[in-house]
Amino acid sequence: MRAGDEPVFAALAERLRRELQVYCYRMVGSFEESEDLVQETFLRAWRARASFEGRASVRAWLYRIATNACLDVLERRSRRTLPHHVTPPWSPDAELPPPADQPWLQPFPDQLLEVAAPPGEQPDTVVVTRETIELVFLAAIQYLPPRQRAAVILRDVLGWRAREVADLLDVSVPAVNSALQRARETLRRQLPEQRHGWARTTEVTAEERTMLRRFMDATERADIAAIAELLADDVRATMPPWPMWFAGKDAVVESMTAGLGAGIPGRFRMLAAGANRQPAAAAYVRRPGDTLYRAFAIELLRFEHGRIVEITAIHDIPFEPFGLPRVLDMPDR
Repeated sequence: MRAGDEPVFAALAERLRRELQVYCYRMVGSFEESEDLVQETFLRAWRARASFEGRASVRAWLYRIATNACLDVLERRSRRTLPHHVTPPWSPDAELPPPADQPWLQPFPDQLLEVAAPPGEQPDTVVVTRETIELVFLAAIQYLPPRQRAAVILRDVLGWRAREVADLLDVSVPAVNSALQRARETLRRQLPEQRHGWARTTEVTAEERTMLRRFMDATERADIAAIAELLADDVRATMPPWPMWFAGKDAVVESMTAGLGAGIPGRFRMLAAGANRQPAAAAYVRRPGDTLYRAFAIELLRFEHGRIVEITAIHDIPFEPFGLPRVLDMPDR
């Protein structure tokens, strides 16, 4: 590789592409940027291949380069957010504001989270557990300064040793431990209280799948009463890139009543989607005069105690990375 054997370099790099992309995604909160950052990592690595001394693994070397690429991006822009981080709750009868041109969190396709362990690595080093990829975690980690963010991902999410993290960040072990202590305290403040003791899991539960199907069916039928039965009293609904969000069951139900076409069934079609290992659905809308259903939003749900506590409907994103078509030609039901 150091001698410039491009096929050897490509083989070494490509086997780590997916896990590096997930790492970059956690760092920057953007699926699109994570793709670009992996390409930038490989480009930087190829240019610097002669400097690889072999004292650390290729994996650690590429993570160092990816971290620096992410830090460069994060120095140039503000953190990615969701609407409830930047505005107060919106009244359902308020006029729809224009989409806000600011960095919003983006979802990550589940089909790209199936990361195989590289040869010689333990499988659990690359397992993408649900609690470290859900939007609620991504939103919380965005509150950390970039280098703290890297430290907590490498140490607490990927399980690197403190010395390995210190070497990657060019700091001392005490500095890493201090950064982790501050980062963990920030996360305790930002994460929902009941999520501090997460059990490691990668699967949506059978109960959540059932609830998701009920939500999808009720949406297609524009059955507001059925949707209301699924919602927690303190449910929150957001829809980036629109900066508005709704707090509480009454406000969410009122906003959905308007959005679902005054109770007329058939305006929307829903397909199950895989995003951030959460219960998720792809929403398609058929507008007046159109015969086709067109991509509208990826909706991610969060459940607690058998009720929906958060709906994040992310608009204006490509459906293809989720294995979904942009257009549906479906008969009326």
